[in-house]
Order: sequence, then structure tokens, then C-alpha cells
Amino acid sequence: MARRRRVTLLTLLLFLLTTALVPTPSSAATDWWTPTARPTLDAQVNVTGEPFTGTNAAGEVRGFVDAHNHLFSNEAFGGRLICGKVFSEAGVADALKDCPEHYPDGTLAIFDYITHGGDGKHDPTGWPTFKDWPAYDSMTHQANYYAWIERAWRGGQRVLVNDLVTNGVICSVYFFKDRSCDEMTSIRLQAKLTYDLQAYIDKQYGGTGKGWFRIVTDSEQARKVIEQGKLAVILGVETSEPFGCKQVLDIAQCSKADIDKGLDELYALGVRSMFLCHKFDNALCGVRFDEGGLGTAINVGQFLSTGTFWQTEKCTTAMHDNPIGGAASTAEQELPDGVEVPDYVADAQCNKRGLTELGEYAVRGMMQRKMMLEIDHMSVKATGRVLDMFEAASYPGVLSSHSWMDLNWTERVYSLGGFVAQYMHGSEEFVKEAARTDALREKYGVGYGYGTDFNGVGSHPGPRGETATKVTYPFTSVDGGSVIDRQTSGQRTFDINTDGAAHAGMIPDWIEDIRKAGGQDAVGDLFRGAESYLGTWGATEDHRAGVNLARTGTASASTSESNPFTSYQPGRANDGDNSTRWASDWSDAQSWQVDLGATQLVGRVTLDWERAYGKAYRIEVSSDGTNWRTAWSTSAGDGGLDTARFAATPARYVRVQGVQRGTEWGYSLHEVGVYSG
Repeated sequence: MARRRRVTLLTLLLFLLTTALVPTPSSAATDWWTPTARPTLDAQVNVTGEPFTGTNAAGEVRGFVDAHNHLFSNEAFGGRLICGKVFSEAGVADALKDCPEHYPDGTLAIFDYITHGGDGKHDPTGWPTFKDWPAYDSMTHQANYYAWIERAWRGGQRVLVNDLVTNGVICSVYFFKDRSCDEMTSIRLQAKLTYDLQAYIDKQYGGTGKGWFRIVTDSEQARKVIEQGKLAVILGVETSEPFGCKQVLDIAQCSKADIDKGLDELYALGVRSMFLCHKFDNALCGVRFDEGGLGTAINVGQFLSTGTFWQTEKCTTAMHDNPIGGAASTAEQELPDGVEVPDYVADAQCNKRGLTELGEYAVRGMMQRKMMLEIDHMSVKATGRVLDMFEAASYPGVLSSHSWMDLNWTERVYSLGGFVAQYMHGSEEFVKEAARTDALREKYGVGYGYGTDFNGVGSHPGPRGETATKVTYPFTSVDGGSVIDRQTSGQRTFDINTDGAAHAGMIPDWIEDIRKAGGQDAVGDLFRGAESYLGTWGATEDHRAGVNLARTGTASASTSESNPFTSYQPGRANDGDNSTRWASDWSDAQSWQVDLGATQLVGRVTLDWERAYGKAYRIEVSSDGTNWRTAWSTSAGDGGLDTARFAATPARYVRVQGVQRGTEWGYSLHEVGVYSG
């Protein structure tokens, strides 16, 4: 018995020793969201609890979408406009420090006072004191430090669009720079650094693929990342002269070959969404103006780049561009002697410049590559043409990511399957603007997003102060699984009530502010944003161009205009060449028709009008070319690109029957498309 007790005791001791030496499940092992190799000195996250994973009962992903952010714009504009880095291998003290010219008191923070007035003075010290920055109203300091992005993720954000951004003209005229102003050079660098950041975070979690920051290049990949509870990061591009497509005195400085080469390169970098124009009119499209002193400064920049100022005209629809305004700007000092910013008529708020021929080529190129197009910053005229093109092709890949679209476009975007996000306004303003389109989101069953535009030279929500709905800390995340306290960076602790949205880490606090100001329903659509964004992206990837049945058909017309130098015969409207056209004689009762060669199911007809358009006309179908039935009609045609949709019906012949001309000329069509649906 004594020996057995000794054996039993020895066994117990060995078991206890083994238990002590062999790793057992611990919080470090099971908490996949906790890094094992975080720098000792770093900004805090101040969020506890497991990030939500999986999908909801309907199989949908959950989470918020920041549809418009600029992680690495500190590398743009010559590299000295925005101070501080997103991350640094040397640590937070190296990442979060001011530009050298801002020392000792910010006197040379020139861009701040050019665009927003004041003297730009501030305490340049970043880590660890952060006395004056980051701040909600600072234009020139890093707001996207990676730990702050991490806090946004922990607070429920699941999609982040990192728009690679720069502006060659701003770079060239800004006093401080340390690299080339070439836009594509900057875009390439920002893309590389986004992948470097992914690797930097992966190292903290034990190796490739283990971190929470995941760059994705297709919607299915994004869904898998979000289901794991991680952050899906999508690359976009926002530049003023993509592919070198600037215009000088209205002459394009790029070609179709430049556009194809540029789109191919961007796609290879992982870019899946982009703007075709931004701030300056370029060879692709006109822009939606900026207002006030900033607008004046940008208009000056446009002149310095292109030799032309913005030109306005009276709007022809309910949609309009931003009023330019007449606020003075110190940027006007850059103009040559004798040159002044024009005065603008108050009731002419639309840009004369729309989508150019090269712009249409670029749009079609993006459609061929299944890329999503950002219509924010496009002029009303350009946006209308883009939406016409997308409707004609049933193409869903349209985005409005930060309130730079006229809200009257919203239903057209939703009806295509597109996605809309609002700029990061103050909570009360955000709730109010969201309410204006709430019925449309309910009608189309879609979620909502926000575009923070951090590092994008825009102001952010200021302190809320002592209000009845002030945010109280700690609070629970929208999903209910995490507890969020005040964020601490170095010696400073940030509070949304007193500091506003000073940096990206304050996104969860701002969302809580929205909930306090507008109730739980106010954030419900935001929490469905990830699913809706991926719905638009997935539908874009799945889009298949319809077969134009008219392309191989035989065209005829009631009349054709005679011209000794070119042909306006009926076949010019179904030859696949948008530079040719059919034109009728100058009277109302004219028609164009196509024999499809055999009976086909027809449900959609597109008409690309020349300036001579039909105000009232009918789409008629026939099986024998003698007996006609009206499938669709309008008396409010306005030219441009029209899409007629109707219940699909068998037909061999399709006719466009003019009733009333929109001009003194006849009817003229560049191209007619006939589709099954």
C-alpha cells in the first residue's frame, strides 16, 4: 500500500509538472483578435470583447462600411502636405511626428490657412503629447494611424475603401515636397504601402494571413474575410488626371491607348473602384465644383494646370453642381499678372463640361474590367451621361461614397443596384441627411455607408459638448459584443464630446453619437452597409454584356439626310461605331427600323441620340413588318442616351417612330441597341 501511494503521488506530481510545462488554452491562444507581438509603446485600442464573426440568420455579412478613406495620402502631393505616417517599423514615435517645416509653432503649415483661413499655428509635437493634433479641423496631420483603424474595426467596421489619392498641380504649387509630382508614381507607392501595412499587421499576429487587415480583390474574398470577423480592404483611386488625361485649353493630353494601359495597370495593382475626374476638369469629364475659399483655390489650380477656369451654365434639370461662390483665397496670388478668377452668375450652377468621348471610352473600359465607378465629383452633365450608359447596359457598378452627388440621383443609383454612402457629417446632420433617402433604402432593401475622407483635406465632426444626448463611456458596440471606452494615445485621451472625430479611431464613438442623436434605427442601415456594398460589387463582377440583336440586322428608314461628304444612311445607326449616325429629313413623322432576321425576344431598346433628338417617339415591334404594336413611348425625351424597357415580347422587326422633334432639325441616332432584356 505504501509503495502504491508513492507511485500514485509520483504520478500526480508528474501530471502537475506536465500540466505546468505544456501550453494550455489561454486567452492569448483563443483571443485571435489579440496580437502577440505588438510594439511596447503604441496607441491603445480601448475596446474589449470578441469581434463578431459569421453571418446573420439570412446568411448576410454584417458591419459598417467606410466607403471613402485615404490611408496613405501623406505620400501624395509631394509627400509633405499631410504629416505623419500610418505605421513605421521604427515605432509610433517615428510614425506620429509632424512635418519638419511645422516646427517650432506651425507658422509654415501653409496649406491649412490657404484652404481654411487662420494662421495654421499649432504645437507640432505628436507622440506622446498630441497637444494640438490630430484634431477634427486639422487638414495636414495623420488621422489614419493603424491602431486607430484597428479601433474602428473592433468597433464594427468591416469594409474599408482605401482611395489612393494625389493631385499633381497641388504638389507642384505647394512650397514643400520631397518627391516627384507624377500622379501614377504616387499611386503605385500608396498601393505598395497598403500591402506593406498588411504585412506589418500580419507580423503582430504570427505570420502571413493572420492579421485583421486583409486586402481583397473580389467580393467573394471580401465575404470570407468579413465572416472571419476581419476587415476587408478595397483599393480605389481618386486623382484629378488619371492616365495623364489632363486637358490644356480643352485639348486632351491622352489617348485611348493611354486609358487602356492605365486601367490595366490599376487593375493589376488590385484597384477595383475609381473616380474619372476629381477637382479639375480633365480630358474625361467635368467636375462638380467646390465652394467658398477652397473652391476659389481649386479653380486657380485648374487654371494653372489647364489654362481654363471652370465654366458654368444654367441647369436644365433639377440636379445642379455646387455653387462656386466668390470667396477670396491666397491661392489667387499664384495667378499671372492680369489674370483673375471669373465672376459667376448665381443661377448658373452647372458645369458646361460633361463626359467627353474619351470619358465614355474610359467608362466602357471600366465596365469591360468589371470595375466600379465613383460618380461623386462628376458634374451633373457627366453623371447623367454615365447613368444613361449604365442603364442602357444594366450595369450596377456605380458608387457615391461621400455626399458629392446631387441627392436627386439616389433612386437611379439604387435602381441600377449601386451603393450610396454619406460624408462623415456631425451626428445630427448625418441623421437628417440619411432620413431624406430612408424611404428609398427601404424600397430597394439596401444598407447605408459613410465616407470619412480622413486625410482627404476635409473637416470632420466637431465636439458635441454638454448636450442631452452626449456619449457616455464606456458604451456597447452596435452588435452588442464589445465594450468601447475612451481612446488613449500616448499622454492624451480622446472623447467624442470634447474632441470630436479627431482621427479614424473615433469612428465607433461617432456611430454611438449617431445612435444617441437618432436612435437605434439610425445605425441599423449602417450596420447593413457591408452586405449592400458587397452586393453591388458582386453584381458588377457577375454582369454580362447583353447581345445587341440589332448589330447583325438590316436597317431601313423613312428618309435619310443627303450629304455629299458623308453618309447618314440607316445602317450607320447599328454599325457599332458611335462616331457615325443616321439622320432623317427635317420633319416630325420619321422612322428608323431594323429587321433582326428572325423572331427574337425583345425587352429593351437603347437609343444614343445626336443633338437632333426625339422629344416624342414610340418603340414599336412587329412580327411581319406590316402590323405594328407600341411597346413603349415617351413625350418627354431630352436627348442623350435613352433606354426603353418593356415586357419582353417576340418580334422580328423593331421601329423607332418619331412623333415630335426636339430641335428644328430632324432625328439623328448614333447607335440603336436591341436586347432581350
